[in-house]
Amino acid sequence: MTEKVNDSQQQTAKEPEEAKFDELKTDGSGGQTVRDINFLLDVPLEVTVELGRTKMLIQELIQLGQGSVIELEKLAGEPMEILVNNKLIAKGEVVVVNEKFGVRLTDTISPVERIRQLK
Repeated sequence: MTEKVNDSQQQTAKEPEEAKFDELKTDGSGGQTVRDINFLLDVPLEVTVELGRTKMLIQELIQLGQGSVIELEKLAGEPMEILVNNKLIAKGEVVVVNEKFGVRLTDTISPVERIRQLK
């Protein structure tokens, strides 16, 4: 079955428009493209401060109750690890600010070391 299209329907169909893109900027030193990373500033990241870890058997886990103490592998006074998206970026110590816990960075991981962690 074929449909008839009248002249008025054909005339209202629009021509596709040409795509328009912003002009790329160069830094003036040989034509390299300047990369504006401001669009990344709103990307959410997960920041974790790790006090310590331990491994437990399921039997030990189900026996935990109010008042139980879980012994961690880290020693008291050792710096805590600050992770961004599960990658170590710094170490720090616990502080209290306006009755809330915080972390003071005491050591940051160098960019070279962070890149090594990606491999």
